[in-house]
Amino acid sequence: MATQTGNNLPVNIGIDENSREKIAEGLSRMLADTYTLYLKTHNFHWNVTGPMFQTLHLMFEQQYNELALAVDQIAERIRALGHPAPGTYSEYAKLSSIPETPGVPKATDMIRLLVEGQEAVVRTARSIFPIVEEVNDEPTADLLTQRMQVHEKTAWMLRSLLED
Repeated sequence: MATQTGNNLPVNIGIDENSREKIAEGLSRMLADTYTLYLKTHNFHWNVTGPMFQTLHLMFEQQYNELALAVDQIAERIRALGHPAPGTYSEYAKLSSIPETPGVPKATDMIRLLVEGQEAVVRTARSIFPIVEEVNDEPTADLLTQRMQVHEKTAWMLRSLLED
């Protein structure tokens, strides 16, 4: 059933309003996690020091640039489902599972914190799959799969820096 609010045209993509709302809520949590991880990664890029400075500075830059593109993809999927995308710090603080990091951690702590953040986004993405699969929302399933692949690979690469 297509829904219509105000002067907007109804969203009639073969997924009922309740399911679209649940998926949008999950994607909003994922957007908040992704944006929070973007901010943390950008902060660490600016503030990393030590013998691995050059490697980490460049790696963190690649990662925050990738995350900047990802937030747009996630927000646009929420909009395609007919819901507003959250876009404020206060909304992200409420929705994100990734805590802020006070101060400037040492480089190895930055790496560990980014591994935790990458894995948190994967867990959030994975938690959305049941409703997505139930209603055959292939575009969202594709987005989730792509994001999980990126975050799992990035977590592995960061984790590898901490091994002896």
